[in-house]
This record gives sequence, C-alpha cells and structure tokens, in this order.
Amino acid sequence: MAEPKEAQEPTAKPLPTAVPVLPIRGQVIFPSMMIPLFVGREKSVRALKEAAEKERYILLLTQRSVDVDEPNPEDLYDIGTLCQAVQMLNLPDGTIRVVVQGFERMRVERYLETDPYYLVQAEIIPEIEESSVEVEALMRIGLARFEKCINLGKTIPPEALENAKTLDSPGRLADLIAGYLNLRTEDKQQVLEIGDAKLRLERMLLELSHEIEVLEIEKRINARVKKELEDTQKEFYLRERLKAIQQELGEADERMMEFDELRKSIQAAGMPKEVEEKALKELDRLEKMPAASPEVVVVRTYLDWLLSMPWSVRTEERLDIAEAEKVLHEDHYGLKKVKERILEYLAVRKLNPAAKGTILCFVGPPGVGKTSMGKSIARATGRKFVRISLGGVRDEGEIRGHRRTYVGALPGRIIQGMKTAGSHNPVFMMDEVDKIGLDFRGDPAAALLEVLDPEQNNAFSDHYLEVPFDLSEVMFIATGNLLDPVPPALKDRMEVIEFPGYIEEEKLKIAQLFLVPKQLKEHGLDPKAVVFTEQGLRALIRNYTREAGVRNLEREVAAICRKVAKSVAQGIRKRARITPRTLHRYLGPVRFRYGVAEQKDEVGVATGLGWTQTGGDILQVEVTLMKGRGNLTLTGQLGDVMQESAKAAFSYARSRAGELGIDEDFYRRTDVHVHVPAGQIPKDGPSAGITIGTALVSALSRQPVRKDVAMTGEITLRGRVLPVGGIKEKVLAAHRAGIRTVLMPRDNEKDLEEIPGNVREELQFHFLDDMAQVLPLALAKSCPPGNRNRTKPKEQEPAAGPS
Repeated sequence: MAEPKEAQEPTAKPLPTAVPVLPIRGQVIFPSMMIPLFVGREKSVRALKEAAEKERYILLLTQRSVDVDEPNPEDLYDIGTLCQAVQMLNLPDGTIRVVVQGFERMRVERYLETDPYYLVQAEIIPEIEESSVEVEALMRIGLARFEKCINLGKTIPPEALENAKTLDSPGRLADLIAGYLNLRTEDKQQVLEIGDAKLRLERMLLELSHEIEVLEIEKRINARVKKELEDTQKEFYLRERLKAIQQELGEADERMMEFDELRKSIQAAGMPKEVEEKALKELDRLEKMPAASPEVVVVRTYLDWLLSMPWSVRTEERLDIAEAEKVLHEDHYGLKKVKERILEYLAVRKLNPAAKGTILCFVGPPGVGKTSMGKSIARATGRKFVRISLGGVRDEGEIRGHRRTYVGALPGRIIQGMKTAGSHNPVFMMDEVDKIGLDFRGDPAAALLEVLDPEQNNAFSDHYLEVPFDLSEVMFIATGNLLDPVPPALKDRMEVIEFPGYIEEEKLKIAQLFLVPKQLKEHGLDPKAVVFTEQGLRALIRNYTREAGVRNLEREVAAICRKVAKSVAQGIRKRARITPRTLHRYLGPVRFRYGVAEQKDEVGVATGLGWTQTGGDILQVEVTLMKGRGNLTLTGQLGDVMQESAKAAFSYARSRAGELGIDEDFYRRTDVHVHVPAGQIPKDGPSAGITIGTALVSALSRQPVRKDVAMTGEITLRGRVLPVGGIKEKVLAAHRAGIRTVLMPRDNEKDLEEIPGNVREELQFHFLDDMAQVLPLALAKSCPPGNRNRTKPKEQEPAAGPS
C-alpha cells in the first residue's frame, strides 16, 4: 500500500449529508490525507460509480474484522472519513484503482439504503481546536519525536517530516503522524474517533514514545548481532588459517583427530545404514561449526547417545529348558502357571530363533514376587535385566523423549533403559504400569502402544534420536497391582498372567526356603543357633500377618532376628527356638485372628467360606428371629451383591415354606435379622447365598446347623446353586479352621485340582446343584416335609411383607 500523502486544502463546496459508503478493511483513512485504494467488491464498485456521477464524495468506513468478505452495517464502525475520489482507473481484472482525499470526520446516523450499495445519512464531527502555549508545546514535542523516529530508521519518507513542520494545526499534525505509524487498525480507529485535537495529539505522543523505545531496542539488538557475526567470521577465518599452517608444518590438529576417531567409531558401531548416514551427517555439521558455538555441545551429546546404543550387541540366550526350570524353582516357590509360561516361551525360541519378542503383564497384589520373577527370567535365559518404574509418570516425553530443540533434552526411558542394558535383547521390566498418569503433557500409556506391539516396535522412534530403533527382540514384562486402570488398547497388546496371593502352605515354604535363611545371614546369626519351627512359622503367618504377599512376613522374621541378635550380642543367650509359645516375647500380643469352627451345633448359625486378597477365611452367618411385621434387616457391612443374595435366600425360604416345614405365614409376624460378624470389614459377593439360606431355614425350622460343615455357592430364587470363585483359598481356610465337610457347587468340582493333595484327603467334599441337596447335609437333622415344626400364631395379625 502506498504511503499516505498530505492532501491539498479542501474546496469550499458544501459537504453532503447523504453519501454512499465504501467499506475498507485493514486500514483507516484520516482527514487531509491522500491515499490510493483498490476496489473490487460489487457493492463497493457500485458505490464508487454512484459517487463519480455526482460530486465524487464517498464515506470510507473501516470493517471491524478483516475476515468478513461481505460486511453488513453492524460489521462497520460508525465513524469514518468523508473523502473525494480524486482519480479513478478501471483495471482489466474488473477492479478499480481510486485515489481518495480525506476531508472531514463523519458519524453515521442511519442507513438509507443497503442495496445495491450502502447509502447513509451522516453528520460532520466538528474539529475542536484551541490555541494555547500548551498546545504549541505539544506540537513541538510531537515534531521532535516524529523526527527521532525517522532518524532511528523508521521507514518514513523524508518529505513527511517537511510536511509536518509546515502544519499549524494540532489536529492535522496528529492525523499525519497517525497515518505514518504502524498502529493496529483498532488503535487507528480510536484516534480517528477523537474529536478534540489536543487529546488526539497527546495520544499520538504516547504512541511515538512507544515506537521510539521499540526502535532503540531493535537498534541495540542489531548492533549486538552484527558484532557477534563479525566475531564468528573472524574466528572462523583465523581457525582456517591455523589449520592451513598446521597442515603445512605437518602438525596434527587435535580436533581433527577427534573427528577421525568419531568417524571410525560410527562406522564400527554396527548401526543400520540409515542411522549411520544420519550420524555421519551430524558429524559433518560438527566439523563445520566453530568450537565456541553452543550447538557443538548439543551435536556432540547426540552423537554420544547414538554411539552408546546397543545397535548390534546381543547377549547369547540360554535355551536349556531343564536349566531354566531349575533356576526358576531355585528363586521362587509356587507360581506354577508363570513358570510354565516362561518355559513355553523358551521352547518356542529354541525351535524358532526368529520368533518375535513376547510381551507379558504380571498382575497381582503387592509382595507376591512380580519384580523378582522378572530377574529370575533374565537369569534363567542368560539375558541382561533392566527395570524402569512407570508409577506417577505423566509426561509422554518420559517414554518417547524430548526433541533436541529443548534445553537439556534427553531420550525417553525406553532408550535410556536399552543403553543401561547394553544389549539388544534384554529382559525389560516396566513396573507399576497401572499407575501411569495423564495430564496436559500427553498420555504416556498411549506412547507405550508402539513399544509394546510386536508388529510395530521393530522401528521404535524416539523424539531425541529421531532414528528407528529395533525393540522386537526385547522381552518386555509389565507389572501392576490391578488390571482395570490399564487402558484397553494397551491391555490388548499384552498377555496377562495373574499372580494370586500366596496360600498359607506356600508362605510357610517361602519362609523356610528363602526368608529365614536370608534374614539370619543379614543379621549375622548362626542357622544352628536360631531355629524357626514349622508350628512357630505357621503361628507367625496366621496371627501376625494378613497379606497376599510375603513382605510383612519377612519384616516380622527380621524383627525376631534383631531381638535375638541383641540377646546374643549382650551374651544373654546363644540359642533361640521360635515356637508358637515364644512368639509373643518377640512380637507382642496376637494381632490377627482367623476364624475357627464352632464348638457345637447351633440354630441359625451357618459357616460360610470367603475369599480376600490376603487369602481365604471362614465367616459365620447369624440369623435371629424376633416378633415383628416381616422386616428383613441386614448388618455386617454387606455389599450390594451380598444383600441381594440375602434377599434371594429370604424369598426362597418364603416360597418353599411348606416343603421346608416352616410356618407359611412367618413373614407376617416375624422380623428376620441377618448378621455377618467382623462388622468393620466390608464384605460382598454372591458366594454366601447358600450359607445365608441355610442359616435362615435353620432359624425358622429350629434345627441346628452342623458345626463341622462349611459351604460356598450362589443361590437363585428357585434354589439353584451356581458356581463361585476362589475355591482354592476357601478350601484351605476351611481346613485351617478345623472343618471336615465342604459343600460347593457342582461346577466348581474341577477347581479341586489346584488344592494340595494332603488337604483333599483330610476333607470330605459334596458337590450340589440345588438348595434341597444342601439342607440335609448342613442341618443336624433332615428338614422334614410338612408342618412338623410349624408354630401357629397366638393371634391373627394383619399381613405385612418384608421391607
């Protein structure tokens, strides 16, 4: 756009009040200015032609937004400049080049026509000027600052300053300066709308001050950049001269030797072809850089990372299945399914060495050996082991790294782990995958999708390296306590292996084989001097720990060893024997109590079997009948599912009252209270259904429940017994509590394979399909048909159903 020019004095013709409108965007025209415009919009062209037919007056209104192609009246400012088309030229492309001269400020009162062009009724905004010493001072300051702007390099033609010096009006001086300064369209419009010449000039003085400050800062920056450039060129020239002199004298350049060594290292690193080309290209850049350049450190660090990666380094994998099985058994007791899966993987690798790396996910409670199993797998296979923790990671860059443009950028944890392993095929463990976070820095779990996909990870791209790295030979193992928080897409890429909580027998063996020897060694105690008896360890496990893993068990063993070590160090005793009777000396009173069988057969009390993460336990279901109106009360912190099981058992008893020998109208005059003790512990699940049903029938028929019988199974309204989970833990809890007969659903018969043989031999199992099969086995006397035990109410009461 051409620069605005100071216009000639306007003619003395009377100015119109009804004028056509020419919308303009991105600029503001001031009075007494002459400026060329290019007009191409249909309405604007018609407005110009209308103005040309009359006295060529036209009102220029600026658009509020430059993005509007066809502005409506609300898209235009109300105040603009009345101009006269001095010159018009039709161009071949249909547009018009017009030179306009500004006369007066005008305010739109109303739109007379909107088609075929905008015609408005407007009024002149009078110019408010005053002559005073203050105004004269403002004009002098304005001229001085305007001149300083030009001297500092502002792209303003010199004749603009000469024109400004000839003006004697503060308003025209302010308009002239506003026309040449690079102000925003909104700011220029604000200046145009100021009718008071003195205020307008003061506003322009502020804008000039800001412009001068910016120009001075630009000048200082340019001077500094120029000096740095000259210094760099000078250093480059001198170094090139020095290099030439050294070559002539036959002296070796230490820096050139360093570059030669880097080049040899790159060629000997065994990198893929495209990676080697990238490294050599970066080395060429490094050679051309001055030694003092900040970029030298960035490029050199990048090359060091490329050279430190195990591009072709592989550890020899041991594929002896028998030896691997031996190692796994040495390090861990139990965990049969996990060991079988590892041995299967090794067998496949032995038969097909080109098989892709596997991705496992160990899920289980804390302390069950997930991480230590990863170390054992590495030892069994002869691979390197590397571990990273993903707990609390919220930045996607932690996985993929940060680009080199960032200060202090580094590769992500995957690449860092591969560098630490120093091998192309390590066992790579990622702990706590279920505790990855998500925030504005990205989703780390999404970044893991490429890492943990055998179809993609052969060309994993880290943002820092920016070259593909092959992860297909890595054996990835993820661990977590829960599977639910893991995103479905990530879960789909892993083979999930569940680590169940250890049962008492397994904890006992782990303590005997691993924990006690380890703690005795760490505390400097002679294994012959300190003896942990089997019964002592069982009492320790039952009464002082309650966990799925063995961490707390190890802590308690360590606590005993510390106290024994103190006695030995003081010379008080040389030997110690840990039995159930001596445990309280070292650990204090019993902390936990497991359920035991009832002492005698009781009415309304049935023994059920429950599962927890810390193992199985028995629970007593108590039913009490009270005179009332048929209300059913459930207590003991029962969950929704367990409450529904109780209601289903209650409905079953009502529907089969005649067959069970129960008063068919008991619900009209009797309140039923079902309670499961240990009220501080939440309980849920459907497996207590037949237990509640048995206790309810016992209370209503006044027949006691056998004390040596425990049961588990879900009940339906028809009395069907449905399968449940956790059979192994439940059966072991029944055995520990002294139960001799276990009732369970027939569909759970297959689960007995997981139960140790000695336990199966000491228990009697009954597999049932219906509640009618449960009651004869559970009640001390068979529940006869008919109404033998039915009691008639003393008085007729109104019917009332259960609440």
